[in-house]
Amino acid sequence: MKQSRLMSLVESVANVIVGYGVAVITQILIFPIFGLHTTLAQNLKMGAVFTVVSIVRSYVLRRMFEALRVNS
Repeated sequence: MKQSRLMSLVESVANVIVGYGVAVITQILIFPIFGLHTTLAQNLKMGAVFTVVSIVRSYVLRRMFEALRVNS
């Protein structure tokens, strides 16, 4: 069954929202180990930038694989 572009986007966004939470928590726990001290606001902003990049990456890859599947 073919996945629509909208459902590809919905899946990517849901995946990245969960990833955003994991990333921020990981940053809070790991950054101090490497001597990086950031505020919660900074962690949230960095997480937001990575989230946008991740949504675009995930969507583009999903569409590429869907095109490969349909063409073969």
